[in-house]
This record gives sequence, structure tokens and C-alpha cells, in this order.
Amino acid sequence: MTTFDTIIRGARVVLKDRVEQLDIGITGEKITEISTGLTAGEATRIIEAEGLTVMPGVVDIHVHFNEPGLASWEGFRSGSASLAAGGITTYVDMPLNGVPPTTRPDAWEIKKKAAADQSYVDYAFWGGLVPGNRKELAPLSRLGAAGFKAFMSEPGGEGEDIFARADDHTLLDGMNEIAKLNRVLALHAEDESMVAELGTKSIAEGKTEPMDYVQSRPVEAEVVAVARALKYGEQTGCALHFVHISTREALDLIAAAKRRGQDVTSETCPHYLTLTDQDVVRLGAVAKCAPPLRSSSEQEQLWDALTSGLIDVIASDHSPCPPSMKQSDNFFEIWGGISGAQSTLLIMLEDGHLQRNIDLPLLGRVLSLQPARRLGLESKGEIAVGKDADLVLIDWEKSTTLNTEDLLYTHQQSPYVGRTFNCRIADVFCRGQRVYNSESGLSPEPIGQHIAAHSSSPIEAGTGETP
Repeated sequence: MTTFDTIIRGARVVLKDRVEQLDIGITGEKITEISTGLTAGEATRIIEAEGLTVMPGVVDIHVHFNEPGLASWEGFRSGSASLAAGGITTYVDMPLNGVPPTTRPDAWEIKKKAAADQSYVDYAFWGGLVPGNRKELAPLSRLGAAGFKAFMSEPGGEGEDIFARADDHTLLDGMNEIAKLNRVLALHAEDESMVAELGTKSIAEGKTEPMDYVQSRPVEAEVVAVARALKYGEQTGCALHFVHISTREALDLIAAAKRRGQDVTSETCPHYLTLTDQDVVRLGAVAKCAPPLRSSSEQEQLWDALTSGLIDVIASDHSPCPPSMKQSDNFFEIWGGISGAQSTLLIMLEDGHLQRNIDLPLLGRVLSLQPARRLGLESKGEIAVGKDADLVLIDWEKSTTLNTEDLLYTHQQSPYVGRTFNCRIADVFCRGQRVYNSESGLSPEPIGQHIAAHSSSPIEAGTGETP
């Protein structure tokens, strides 16, 4: 008979295809049994969870923690603390804006050292594709890179060792190599020539207000870039993942490519589902991002795409910076990026499940299972026997209002401050260890570990399942 270290008893458990009242038995770091009436041993910790819902820990594959070099923006300790409090038990850190960016093995080792013993939850790293670094991709893959990130528009930043935009030659060259490595290329897809021309024209005309910025990065810029990247992916056989997609037209292009057999996935973010271009005007710099927030009609089409199975992943794109970089009379000069990772799960539960009746298994798939599968994080993303005991307990009887002082980021700024959610995150477990409790707060010390990715898995069109 299995001896459990912990039993979570009587909760409504969100499995990949249903919700069922069950007990969850945990031994060591793993889920070892899911059933009813599990028997406790003398030393078993019992968590009475009747009335609560247990979801798989969120796997956020798009965060920007800025170590090494820019820990004053957001470091691993503060960033991972905010994730733990928000029910995120695994994250994948982007290769920018750290100094140096993670585009070569020595930079990888610097980042890995900076993260060691500093993270409250488990983590992996993206590598980067930039001009001239094709020969670095294979070594980064061997070190466990979850995939590679490239920008089709200028990512911004100053100095010699910054993350550079990938031109067409770099994309094709890199895709050929990444296909050989059986990894995935994540793309920020906006057409640089279009957004640069429109932005320059707007500034020259003295049009530098928030809506001027939004209009300088139109839907067409995203659609054109997605179409071009899909063409290159088809030519090279490279697996693609489009990050922070903001438009239904781009999602339709991606879905059509998937139906043709192309290995491609899509991601959107909570801010595109819950904020609009009018919020950019209302909130200002805290709501600036690229691609920009879209219209309410575009937003409704994103919700429809989610329920239709056209969105594979929801990730935060947590992109913090010091408050001083959010201040300028010229909106184009303000650093773009939304700090929101701590609120991802609550937003999706409130706006998705409670307001729009989206099934919890679907939310579990796009927040946890599918991002984990896409990047080969094999032990993550699902409440199932043999998986890591990464679990979030949700209390539907208690509401939560997000106040500035609740934010655990280095800089307490977020467009979601003041929002009330009609549920609360009660407990968060990472590999069977409690990392956050709504009453006692964070665990005393960070317990997160680096996890190496394996091969990428495609996600079948419209089903959310791997073929």
C-alpha cells in the first residue's frame, strides 16, 4: 500500500477533460494516486479541501525576469515570489532584457547562476535567435533551452550587447538549425517596416499620445509578420510558437496552417482578453505593450477563438521596468511592457470561468498542460499520476481585491490594481511543497529548481491534444 506524505481530500479536481471530486495522494514530489477515500498513514499530512477546487499549477512560458544585469527591473526572487502568489508553479524566462542576453552558452551559465537558490517555483530558460548566432543554438539546446525566441520588430534597448531583431536571413538560417534540434522558435510577430514607418510619421506630426501609439502598430502589422513567418516555417520544417497574439485574423492564419499539418502554436495574454485600447488612454503607461491593446470588438473575437480551440497557450508576458521608464510626455518613448503575472490565473478564473462560463478543464489546458507539452516540460502541467505535485487550491467563497501593496514585483505597478476577483488562491504547491498560503504568505525560502526541456510537442488543431 502506498504511504502518502500528503493527501488533499475531497476537492473538486480539474483534470484535462473533466472536473471530479477526488482525493490527491502525494508521495515525495509526485502525485502517486488520484481516487476517493485515500487512506492516510500516521505521518500523512491531511489537507481538508471540500468546497475548494484544485487546478494544475500554471506553466507561464513567457516572463521577463531581467537577471543577469538588470535585477533592479525584476529579479528571480521577486518575480518568482509574485508567480507563487498567483498560482504559477513553473515559468520559462525569456532571453532578454538581461545583460548579457541568453544567446550563447556563457550567457546561459551566467543566468543559471543568478537564478540558483533564488526562485520560489520551478523554471526553465528560453535561448535567443539573433543575427550571427546560429552556431550557438545547438550548445544552448544541449544545456536544456526550452526553445528560442526571435523578434521580427525592433525589441528596443541600448548598448552593444543587446537582443537584436532577426532579419529574414537570420530567421531562415535559424529555422533550419532549430528544426534539426527539434526545438521550437517563438516569434514576436510585427512587421518592422510597417510599424517603423507609421511610428516615425506619427512622431514627426507631433502625434505622440497613447492612441497615436496604438494606431502606429495596427492589426495588419501582426498579420503580415505571421504570414511571412508561417511561410518560412513551412519551407524549413521548423516548429513555431507565436507569442502574445492580439488579433483574430492572425489566429485564423495560424489555425489554417495547423490544419495543413504545420507544427505551429499560438499564445495570447490576459491583457488582450481583459483590457482594450481605451484602457491605454485611461491608464496610460502601465498599459503600454507591443502589440498594443486592441478594440473591444477584437477582444471579443479573441474570447471566441479561445472557446473554439484556436488559442493554444495563455501566458503573462510579464515585462517589468522601473517607474522612471514609464514616464514621458511622448508615449512612444515610454518602455513597453505590462506587469501582470501575479494576476494571470485570477483574471482567467474571473473573466473566463465566472463571467463567460468557460470550462475549467479548457483553462487548465491553455494555462498549464499545453504550454508544458509545447516546450517538453514533461513532468509539468497536469494533475495526473506520475506528474509533479504542482497544485493550486481555489476558494470560491472568498473574493480578492488587488491592492498595490499586494504586488510582490520589484516595482508595484500593474494595470489590474483595484480589480476585484470573486475567488481566492488559498494554497499553492510546487513539487509537493507549499510555496504560498493566503493566510501565511510565501514559504520561508525559495525551493524552485531549474528544469531542462526536452523535445517540443505539436498540439493538434482545435483539440488541445498532442497527436
